[in-house]
Amino acid sequence: MRAFREAVEAGDLDAVEALLADDVVFTSPVVFKPYPGKAITASILRAVSQVFEDFRYERELDGNDGRDHALVFTARVGERQLTGCDFIHLDDSGLIDELTVMVRPLSGAQALAAAMGARFDEIVEEAKARSASAS
Repeated sequence: MRAFREAVEAGDLDAVEALLADDVVFTSPVVFKPYPGKAITASILRAVSQVFEDFRYERELDGNDGRDHALVFTARVGERQLTGCDFIHLDDSGLIDELTVMVRPLSGAQALAAAMGARFDEIVEEAKARSASAS
């Protein structure tokens, strides 16, 4: 999905958030349960943009129906290099209603889990504030 990719690459997290459906479901590469909702998803994406270093998309793949996309990326978390993929599904209005992220290798996923875990209380507080201001 070109708009998402361009917004992420530009560091324009407000534009990224604008592409999310209110009922988006984010599935993390390091946590079992999915996170439903625009506020928590946007907050997670803001935090991960600070955790990932040397982030860049390498490839973009599109499904036949125009609603499924995959963006392959590389990044670094501390000393750990990782490769990952953002799997994106669009709803009927063209907004992202599913965002699933996968990363490898295990050592990169563990570094990501530790870095995001250290920020998670802040992520939840930001999401609550976003939800309150959207109401």
